[in-house]
Amino acid sequence: MKFFIDTADINEIKQAHDLGLIDGVTTNPSLIAKTGKPFKTVAKEILKIVDGPISLEVIATESSQMIKEARTLAKIHKNVVPKIPLTLEGLKAVQVLSSEGININQTLCFSATQALLCAKAGAAYVSPFIGRLDDISSDGMKLIEDIVTIYKNYQFKTQVLVASIRHPLHVSGAAKLGAHVATMPFKVIMQLVKHPLTDLGLNQFLNDWKNVPKNKIS
Repeated sequence: MKFFIDTADINEIKQAHDLGLIDGVTTNPSLIAKTGKPFKTVAKEILKIVDGPISLEVIATESSQMIKEARTLAKIHKNVVPKIPLTLEGLKAVQVLSSEGININQTLCFSATQALLCAKAGAAYVSPFIGRLDDISSDGMKLIEDIVTIYKNYQFKTQVLVASIRHPLHVSGAAKLGAHVATMPFKVIMQLVKHPLTDLGLNQFLNDWKNVPKNKIS
């Protein structure tokens, strides 16, 4: 399973990259806006740090403009993966762009039928938002299960990129179901390694080591 970091914060990306824990980056207009920097500046900074898929989202809502924006984004760098919303106009755009060999991350997926159409359109990734489904008392993880099953049934090449991850259980659940990628905030990446029993065990070992007789240097 690949881990992407879902942020536009350069410091967070650097920290996660230095730990060797991320394979790519996902961003969106909201995350870019939080940086207070121009879009191209943020994109170039990210591309200098991470050598992997970098999702940058189009702003247009009409297919012809989506196609134009996505082509421009794809020319920035070979690792750029344009993000396009899963709408009718978005599906039209993905069909054209995928036929040109441009990898697309189709975002804002909330149903298995949307994911099916996304795969038929030829997207490289589909991004189901599980946390937002959980927020409205729906079962985000069930959606991942359904998408993975459908894609296996028909041997679609589209990768399931689990998004809107809120906690480590979302990550482990998606991994058990066979999702290809999990994209998550920096905070969740840090939570993956933490466990209170690990900390307690380490403290015990270190305290016990103090009681081990030490050889005197002659």
